[in-house]
Amino acid sequence: MFKLEIYIPESHFKDLQIALQKAGAGCMGNYDACMSYTRVKGLWRPLNGANPYRGEIGVICEEDELKVEVNVEKDKLKQTIQAIRAIHPYEEPLINVIRLYSE
Repeated sequence: MFKLEIYIPESHFKDLQIALQKAGAGCMGNYDACMSYTRVKGLWRPLNGANPYRGEIGVICEEDELKVEVNVEKDKLKQTIQAIRAIHPYEEPLINVIRLYSE
């Protein structure tokens, strides 16, 4: 089992929620569509060659984002990451993949 942490603009949250559900992420026992989110502030500076969703080359940009956390089984990890990338507006989305302990 893995936990994904995805940073995304709030405007794209519903699309992310649907993509995660279709990919089979967020299943826990007799429940599905399980995830949580926290409001965060993202910062970045696009460098030469970047094609930023927001901001301009060489200038630090700030965006209100959601940090979405969801669990995913190993056999659904690759398809889940592909689904996230397909709907995510950022050129380089931040997707943390954390292996969870299990016995």
